[in-house]
Amino acid sequence: MGHQVIGVGNAIMDVIAPVPDEVLARLGVHKGIMQLIDRDRAEALMAEQGAGHHSARLVPGGSVANTLAGLGRLGLTTAFIGRVAADDLGHAYAHEMAADGTEFVTPPVGDAGQPTSRSIIYVTPDGERSMNTYLGISAELDETDVDSGLFAQGPWLFLEGYLFDKDGGKAAFRKAAAACRDAGGQAGIALSDPFCVDRHRDDFRQLVAGPMDYVIGNVHEWQSLYQVDDLQAALSLAAADCGTVICTRSGEDAILIRDGERVTVPVHRIRPVDATGAGDQFAAGLIFGLVTGRPLEVAGRMGCIAAAEVISHVGARPERDVRALFQAEGLL
Repeated sequence: MGHQVIGVGNAIMDVIAPVPDEVLARLGVHKGIMQLIDRDRAEALMAEQGAGHHSARLVPGGSVANTLAGLGRLGLTTAFIGRVAADDLGHAYAHEMAADGTEFVTPPVGDAGQPTSRSIIYVTPDGERSMNTYLGISAELDETDVDSGLFAQGPWLFLEGYLFDKDGGKAAFRKAAAACRDAGGQAGIALSDPFCVDRHRDDFRQLVAGPMDYVIGNVHEWQSLYQVDDLQAALSLAAADCGTVICTRSGEDAILIRDGERVTVPVHRIRPVDATGAGDQFAAGLIFGLVTGRPLEVAGRMGCIAAAEVISHVGARPERDVRALFQAEGLL
């Protein structure tokens, strides 16, 4: 049995620690934002964790990895291509992914020079998450990590825009997309963030117009990609380039366009407890619908339901049975 969905992305271990505000102040951590840190800072913060003050939870993270976890819990067979080092965190990452139903197909790298990527996330009593991310070895992913044979049965492929910051990541993408399409599969990407789009606009446009069969972005990402202030103009340009175009709009209706069909899907507004993972789980619900051949509107509704579930609690992965939520809405 081949994999139904294969993801390529950053393999980042989330190290989640509940702390009082005074610890943030003592450690010099900026509250409520994501900060990139270097290896020395990462090791100092990890040593601080190890001093026994906090009970940190290890949860494998990274955008595509979170999406695959959601898809696995919905019952699809999934595999993840990402780079970890052969260190404690790397082995834990591969083990935890497998425990969550996703095969981690890339062997951990020994003598890597760089340790496994991690994001040290401090959660204060008010629910704010302060993220300290060391990009580490996952950013070194390249085409040698992609085994074209994995795609022989024509699976769906899902990529994250963040990996485009390195040439190796671009090469890995292109190899995976070519292998996927040669086997009759469907390749797609999440644009990841508007700054990422700004940095790689030409490359992303070529991807959207070329090897990508479906592309997910939010309002800011689509407007940045086509450098227009009007969303409808951006989506018209996107639809001319790509077969399936998905636009999420935070609390507003999502817009889905496929081969001339256009649907809007209402989002049930809920007050987020923790917005982390909303986009990743929207992608999981959506891709589940597409892979299983549901109508476009149903796939969009599945995405919205999965996103609403994940923002109702802390953490970027589902806690309730999302399939049961789909059934309750009459979608399965």
